[in-house]
Amino acid sequence: MHPPEMLPRHDGALIAYHRVSGTAPGIVFLPGLRSDMAGNKARYLDEYCRRRGRAYVRFDYFGHGASSGDFADGTVGRWVADAIAVIDELTEGPQILVGSSMGGWIMLLAALARPERIHALVGIAAAPDATEDLLWPRLDAAQRNELLTSGLVTLPSEYDPAGYTYHRSLIEDGKRHLLMRAPIALDCPVRLLHGMADTSVPWQTSVRLAEQLTGRDVAVTLVKDGDHRLSGAADLARLADTLDALLRA
Repeated sequence: MHPPEMLPRHDGALIAYHRVSGTAPGIVFLPGLRSDMAGNKARYLDEYCRRRGRAYVRFDYFGHGASSGDFADGTVGRWVADAIAVIDELTEGPQILVGSSMGGWIMLLAALARPERIHALVGIAAAPDATEDLLWPRLDAAQRNELLTSGLVTLPSEYDPAGYTYHRSLIEDGKRHLLMRAPIALDCPVRLLHGMADTSVPWQTSVRLAEQLTGRDVAVTLVKDGDHRLSGAADLARLADTLDALLRA
C-alpha cells in the first residue's frame, strides 16, 4: 500500500488520508473511536469506489492511525473539524458521508456544518452523543471520581486487552456537541444500518436517531445477528447495495 498523503491543519497537525479520483457524488468514510482508515470497511469502500469510478476519501482523525497528535488531546469537536477540513479541501461536489460508530456522530455534526455538500448519509452502528449516553453511564461512582480527580479512567474493551483509556476532556467536550436532545435538522437521505447483537451501541440508538432527524427520507435496517462492526462479507455487501441505491437516486 502506498503511504498516506497528509493534510496540514492550521495548528501544525497532519491528517493522514488516502484519496481515490472519480466522479461525484463522492464518498467519505469516517471511522469510529480508536479506529482508523486501515479497517475492513474503509478498505472495502476503497475497492468499491475504484470499481465504480467514484471519488473516495478515507482518513485518520487527529491522534488516530497515521495522523499526528496524541489521542489524549483529541475531542469530538477536534475530530469534527478534521472531517470538515477533509470535505472542504479534499473533495469536490456532493458527498455521501459514511460514519461508523462514533464516526456516525461526527458524520451528523459535519453534515450540519456543510449541508449544501451532502448527498446522503449512511450510519453504521451510529453513536451520536456516545460520551454522554453510553460512556458516562458505564462508570460506577469510583470510576467517575477517578475520572474527575485524575482526568482519566481505563475501562475494559473487547477490542484491546489493555482496555481503553478515556480522558475527562473527551467527556466535557462531548457535552458541547450533543444532538439527540432536539430535532436534528437534516433533510438529505439517511440510511442507518445496525446489528441487533451489537454490545457496544444498542440498536435502539439508530431508531431514536431516525425519530430525531427532520428529513422524511430516513430508513433503518436492523441486522438480527449483526455485531457492532458489521464488517463481515454479508454486511459489506449490504453496505454496497445501500450506496448503490443512494447513488442511483
